[in-house]
Amino acid sequence: MVLENKLNITNSADLAREEERISKTKAVQMFENGFLNNLEAGKFDSLAKIHKYLFEDIYPFAGMIRTENIAKGNFRFTPVMYLKTSLEHIDSMPQSNFDEIIEKYVEMNVAHPFREGNGRSTRIWLDLMLKKEIGIVVDWSLVDKEDYLLAMERSPIKDTEIKVLLKSALTSDINNRYIYMKGIDASYHYEGYNTFKTNDLK
Repeated sequence: MVLENKLNITNSADLAREEERISKTKAVQMFENGFLNNLEAGKFDSLAKIHKYLFEDIYPFAGMIRTENIAKGNFRFTPVMYLKTSLEHIDSMPQSNFDEIIEKYVEMNVAHPFREGNGRSTRIWLDLMLKKEIGIVVDWSLVDKEDYLLAMERSPIKDTEIKVLLKSALTSDINNRYIYMKGIDASYHYEGYNTFKTNDLK
């Protein structure tokens, strides 16, 4: 199934290519024009603005909370009926040190507020928190993609693995565009989401 898109693309591979090309172009613009500097770190409203900026030329739902329940394999992200409450809770979580920031990042990943584009948007959101709160960012070129995906899959149960993985890749080079752009790489993104009806949760 190909997601509804503004490009009128009906082939999923073609859509993926265009999505990556356009979102990376928008990510560069976002970095260079100071857009991120005006966002409040750690808030869902800021994440929604990041998502909208990246994907508004591609998807009609850019920046909007999803209205469908979604799953990755056997893992079901926060059901739509609880999503607003979950996002309010995440907004209120502390973010004064590395561990707190990663815990907040893990919770946002579980919430998965958007139908598509969560990974890329949320990694920018994470780096914004790290940058503004403790003056560091993740150098994603030092993070093995397979290790990252496995650690994120396990993080809702135990977040130690993702904390260790990301802590080993921290840098104080917070204004380096190359480091920033590595986090937008679509290959860090979870693929193969399934939608399921609300009554599937019973």
